[in-house]
Amino acid sequence: MSGGASEGRMQNRREFLSRGVLAGAAGLAGVGPRGAGAEPPPETTRLRLLQRVHTECNAPALVAEELLRGEGFTDLELIRRTGAGTAEDAVASGEAHMTTLYAPSQIMRVDGGDPAVFVAGVHAGCFELFGTERVRTLRDLKGKTVAVPGGPRTRTVPGVLLAIIVAQIGLDARRDIKWVTEPPAEQVRLLAEGTIDAMLAFPPTSHELREKKLAHLLLDSAVDRPWSQYFCCMLVAHREFVRANPAATKRATRAILKSADMCAADAPRAARTLADKGFARRYEYALQTLSRLPYGRWRDYSAEDTVRFYALRLQEAGLIRSSVQKIIAQGTDWRFWNELRKELKG
Repeated sequence: MSGGASEGRMQNRREFLSRGVLAGAAGLAGVGPRGAGAEPPPETTRLRLLQRVHTECNAPALVAEELLRGEGFTDLELIRRTGAGTAEDAVASGEAHMTTLYAPSQIMRVDGGDPAVFVAGVHAGCFELFGTERVRTLRDLKGKTVAVPGGPRTRTVPGVLLAIIVAQIGLDARRDIKWVTEPPAEQVRLLAEGTIDAMLAFPPTSHELREKKLAHLLLDSAVDRPWSQYFCCMLVAHREFVRANPAATKRATRAILKSADMCAADAPRAARTLADKGFARRYEYALQTLSRLPYGRWRDYSAEDTVRFYALRLQEAGLIRSSVQKIIAQGTDWRFWNELRKELKG
């Protein structure tokens, strides 16, 4: 028996088991595709959904395949990407119809003229700020060294978030903090060596920092106000796709939100799917993420308030020029969100 044939069968088996796991979790959560039959069918059965590898906090978009097919998307193209900026670029160019993105970085893209719109909120609480013994409070960051990919004035998510976090306490990210440009894996090494004083982390890096006890927590966006009151990750779609396919957009949005409920209802099953499909490096880390984040509470947050909050913070940090009203008018479409919050009452 050839190695290739054996590997192929193993991959098919993993795919079969993953589909079964998702179907079972959907049934347990009560979030199957029922309820869509009375609506008009999607204008298109083709959907290109971008899935970001190794960002398991975006689990609802990563495990929604069966729910999307149940909504009528028989021609479903799942685009896998890694790397900062590639997801935003894919939606802006029309390569992908939709994906989940961090709210602050996408607001900056709207400010720059990207033809994409927020259509829903998905979850809150994915980022955490860690510090060494030299940094006991956020104000202690003044004069300290922080490693961020690209620095504070780029569109990278850690740089943007850190800039607005320190602006909240009266610090200027460009003047009051020493920036070192390093990727996440290198940041962990520098933190362990004591070369840097703090770093902003997302799953799975945040789990690694806890496991190795390399730093203490300065800010937890799942708990600490005001960050815990707003979405961090939101569903974004290409503007022309939304305009031409409102029924399809609503159906796709419903599938992602039901998937969020599914992740909340059975985190172990969803985490196993993430690991089996290669979206997460370790099952244990994926389970920690899904158990920690409030996926089932998406109904409790306001999508528009989230955009307004982060747009104001970005203005204060000097990172966008557009008014909040312009960002909301040009970069959001809440029709489906408002309908689905009533429809999917939970």
